[in-house]
Order: sequence, then C-alpha cells, then structure tokens
Amino acid sequence: MSNIGHAPSAVVMIRPHQFVTNPQTSGDNAFQQVPSDPNAIKALAYQQVTDVAELLMRKGVEVILFEDETDLTPDSVFPNNWFTTHNDGALCVYPMYPENRRLERRQDVLDKLINDYQVNYFINYSHFESQHQFLEGTGAMVLDHVNRIAYAVRSHRCSEQVFNLFCRQHNFQGVLFDASDNLGNPIYHTNVLMCVASDFVMISDEMIRDTKQRAMVVNAIQASGKQLISLTESQINQYAGNALELQGKDKKYLALSTTALGCLTDDQRNTISSHVTLLPCDVTALEYAGGSIRCMLAGIHLHKK
Repeated sequence: MSNIGHAPSAVVMIRPHQFVTNPQTSGDNAFQQVPSDPNAIKALAYQQVTDVAELLMRKGVEVILFEDETDLTPDSVFPNNWFTTHNDGALCVYPMYPENRRLERRQDVLDKLINDYQVNYFINYSHFESQHQFLEGTGAMVLDHVNRIAYAVRSHRCSEQVFNLFCRQHNFQGVLFDASDNLGNPIYHTNVLMCVASDFVMISDEMIRDTKQRAMVVNAIQASGKQLISLTESQINQYAGNALELQGKDKKYLALSTTALGCLTDDQRNTISSHVTLLPCDVTALEYAGGSIRCMLAGIHLHKK
C-alpha cells in the first residue's frame, strides 16, 4: 500500500508502560487534567493504546508499535510531535519546548524507518532548542501534503523562525496565525484546532479572533478545494479537531476519539461520513495528558523499500 497520498496507510505508535500527565506541559496546555487515580489511568492508557493499534490493523492500517517502559518521558505516547516523514523521502526531527519531551527522541524509531523505508535525507531541527526556538512536528503544524500548505498557530511550541525554515526547505506555503480560547489563552498545538483531510478541513475558525487572519486561513482552505467544516470552541475542548485521516485496506477512515465523536452534530457527522468512514477510538485515559488520537499517530509518508 502506498503512503504517497494525503492519508497515510502506516503509523508509528508508542505504548506507554508508565503513563502519567506531564507537569512540564501544564503551563500552556489548557486541555490537561490531573486524574484522581493515576495508577488506574496508567493501566488504562496501556490498554487503550493496545486496543487502538489492534483496531487500526484490523482496518488495514499498518502500525509500527514501540514500547516505552521508562517513567522519564510522560508524553511519549504522542510521537507525532518529535518527528515527521514526507513523501519526498525526508525524515525530520524537531525541537521540543518541554525539556523532558526532548528525551522522547529515539534512535530505534529512526533506525526502523530508515531500514524499512526510502529515506533520502534527514533534517534535525533540534539544535534550535539551544536558541529557545521550537517547532513540535505535526502538533505545531497541520500539513496539507498534496497542496503543500502548512497551517500553524503561533505559540511557545511553534517559533516563526523554525516554521519558516521548514516551509522553505520542504516547499510548503506557510499559513501562520494566532488562535486562542475565550479567556485569551493561545492554542498550544495547531492539531487540536484543526484537521486537514483529503477532501475536507475541520477547524474552529471562530477561535481565530483576528478577522483578517481568519479570512486568510479560510481563503487558503477554500483555495485548496476542500470543504470547510466549522467546529465550535466547545467541540475543540472535546478534541473534535484532533483527528487524522488514514488509508485503510479498501477505504479512508477518520480516526477520532469517542469524546470527539460524541460532541459532533448529526450534520457534521453526515458531512464527514460523505467523505470518509468515521473510526472512533476510546482514548479517554490519554486525553488526561492534553492530547487525543491524532497526537498518538505519527503518519508515515515514505515509500517502502
């Protein structure tokens, strides 16, 4: 199965053995919560990652599953932030804002990709950490791989300098903008605000408070030929934007959490279902950490060897 369209048919997942919410990310991640029973959540997180991996494989999505047995990397279940792959053969590694997230970068993951796929070049942006410049992968950026558009919300985790460099090096049109909740808190990761699929984009355009910036983003989406599905801020708070289109054995799926599915209106579900098959995943334990299903899936856009 080719990974060269917009929707990947293979993903990397990390199964955490010591899952816990990360104290180093609570400052700017308004989605994060502290569970009342951390041990129960730890066990549930392990099981939910296992269940999601099995569900995806049943649908024909290849899952490359790695274990994290340490307690040093509480957010390791979200690998899409520290590396990305691209259909021109690029493998990229990113500068991470929280210090303990820098420990998530794993040579064994990179080696597996290099061994199994055609990696033509490797770009390591992590040296920007020494300059306090950050770009947390496809958390900070939501990429339209076909139309070569990179959407990004300004935040601690998305520095304009690194973002612009990425866009120049990979031939993406950068669409950089500001978005915030109703209290004025900036959105910490673009991939909680929006999802770009082959034929549609889900986004809470109301959270782009500046009308000129909102028009810029909406125009970019419409010019790319995709249907725009507007989400409310309440739906964003329930992870409706944190979804990922995947190529299964015989059709495309939209992986989203059961939390997200539950907050969509009937009209929204019907519109999405006209393009893809909804694939709800129970990741309630992982959502305590401030991320959902899209953060857990690092799409592979490389050619197999």
